[in-house]
Amino acid sequence: MDPLAITSVQGTTGTGYVPNVGGVQSTDGSSFAASLTGAVDNVQQLQNTSNELAIKAVTGDLEDIHNATLASTRAAVTLELVAAVRNKGIDAFSEIMRMQA
Repeated sequence: MDPLAITSVQGTTGTGYVPNVGGVQSTDGSSFAASLTGAVDNVQQLQNTSNELAIKAVTGDLEDIHNATLASTRAAVTLELVAAVRNKGIDAFSEIMRMQA
């Protein structure tokens, strides 16, 4: 997968993912932790926006239903992405633990 394609999609998905294209990588795990924390914070923000727009839609204060639909879809897709990354991390940890036994 082309890292530049991920960068161009980043603005539309709202995941906040920025690939490391410079080639310099940290080995202490702090950049992964920061990326994961940022993704979780972004999911919370997207869900809050989606909830606010849903409340406006129910009360009749929403002017454009498309914004509510887009916010809801963004929040759902981003949550699925974060859950998939979490599951892969757990799978990797489990595999490492099996290798040590």
